[in-house]
Amino acid sequence: MKLLNSFKKKCFEVNSATFDALALELFQHQAKSCQLYRKYINHLGIDVKEVTDISQIPCLPIDFFKHHEVQTGSWERWEYFLSSGTTSNSRSKHLIEDSIFYLNNSKLIFERLFRPLNENVFFALLPSYQEQGNSSLVKMVDFFIKESGSVEAGGFYLNRQEELIHAIKKQLEVSNKSVILFSVGYALLDLCQHVEDLEIKLDGLTIIETGGMKGRRKDMIKKEFYSILKNKLGEVIIHSEYGMTELLSQAYSFNERTYKLPSQMKVLIRDPEDPFNYFCHNRVGGINVIDLANVHSCAFIETRDLGAIPAVGEFEILGRLDNSDIRGCNLMII
Repeated sequence: MKLLNSFKKKCFEVNSATFDALALELFQHQAKSCQLYRKYINHLGIDVKEVTDISQIPCLPIDFFKHHEVQTGSWERWEYFLSSGTTSNSRSKHLIEDSIFYLNNSKLIFERLFRPLNENVFFALLPSYQEQGNSSLVKMVDFFIKESGSVEAGGFYLNRQEELIHAIKKQLEVSNKSVILFSVGYALLDLCQHVEDLEIKLDGLTIIETGGMKGRRKDMIKKEFYSILKNKLGEVIIHSEYGMTELLSQAYSFNERTYKLPSQMKVLIRDPEDPFNYFCHNRVGGINVIDLANVHSCAFIETRDLGAIPAVGEFEILGRLDNSDIRGCNLMII
């Protein structure tokens, strides 16, 4: 437990100059102390002692979280997060050793990329996440609402679209804080219809969309989707969040295309034909994520997303690999 806490502290303090060294240190620890990851490494025939660069670190396929418990060390779980159940496939389960660490990590990322929590009023329109339960996103947004003092002014609005619209409109008029709405894609389209019916514009609202249509609406390209939102809702600012059940850190998009990585995350683009070969910038391939906040499970994850790295510290999502299910991260195709 002492070593686990040491890695948590280092995660909060990591920067671009120290990231690789900490990733390699954490890899050596998890290769020994995470039973499932150790078995996977042995199956690949990799000698842990010969791994000296982060490009040599094997990433655990994300589907392992659906069928196995991924745990580094011995500890009694605090709770667990489940992925969104939008298909018939089983839901991923991420055992959490310390949810306070997760929330503080999320807060640190948001405040570094945006502004202090108390300078915002937060609203949430996340019906599928709330209905299914055990959502890491709901827990994070609920924490943001409480930490920012938005409980009275903002909050969650499940199946109360018109109330939400009036509440947002009021805050846009009376508050000197930024008004932020976290919402999944299909719920935003529903919101557009209600706004149009009420003949209200939500000029000045900041939207952080957290995922695509999740099987409830026809998928569309991001440009088309954002165009609809701006046409229906008014002069809104649209950001996007990239996060998932299996990760404890988040990336955010500020230009409606590329995602900016926090200091505790790094993305590598793998060759779809050879998962152990990585592409350089601007080549499309599978996304592997190193999330140093995953000190308690596995920090090295092979996702089913397709993407590219246009610049250092950024990445973009370009779709999904074949036969992958619709997940809780941002899946809107550019």
